[in-house]
Amino acid sequence: MPVGVNRFSRRLGRKACSDTSINGAIEPNVFAPLAMGPAGLFPYPPLRSIPLLPPQLPFAPMSTYSFDVVSDFDRQELVNTLDQVRRDVVQRYDLKDSATEIELEETSFTVTSASEMALVAVEDLLRQKATKRDLSLKIFDFQAPEPVGGNRVKQVVKLRKGLSQEIAKALSKTIRDELKKVTVAIQGDSLRITGKNKDDLQQAIQLLRAQDVEVPLQFENYR
Repeated sequence: MPVGVNRFSRRLGRKACSDTSINGAIEPNVFAPLAMGPAGLFPYPPLRSIPLLPPQLPFAPMSTYSFDVVSDFDRQELVNTLDQVRRDVVQRYDLKDSATEIELEETSFTVTSASEMALVAVEDLLRQKATKRDLSLKIFDFQAPEPVGGNRVKQVVKLRKGLSQEIAKALSKTIRDELKKVTVAIQGDSLRITGKNKDDLQQAIQLLRAQDVEVPLQFENYR
């Protein structure tokens, strides 16, 4: 081989195996098929030929669904119901002279009338008007009549609202015993039922509707 060609080949080989950076450091060259590691013991590929892995995305959380079990009523409908009862009382021949009074408070209302028989008639009116206005009769907790001054009697009617701890625990136990794919949490005077499948939540609603409890149940915040 001619001498000139041999010298050119050696210079080209040195250029192909390494490049000198601006600061004088020796960096692997993309044209080098294989560069040597420290002390020439372990070969490694050029740095610019190492493939970059795509960033790992976190797993998307599984969707869950839930709804709340509450016991409530429309207070405005209650006000309208009591107003209708008052108007009917003054028009009925057996009650117009009873001087019946109905006083609504925050958690109850009180009916004062001339006799216990008059109280029974007012209660019948109340049940009729409430039913027509889609108020559940379970919200009324009638107390025993009490005598008041002037030969009159009164009856306190407490208003049921919210799930008591006793009712909430009983309903929670029923759900846990019958449905294994949903979870139940007591949140104050309501229940939160959660599941991964909408059909499981529908089963929970049907199960709760079949329970015989003293308060009305509503199912809200379905999401």
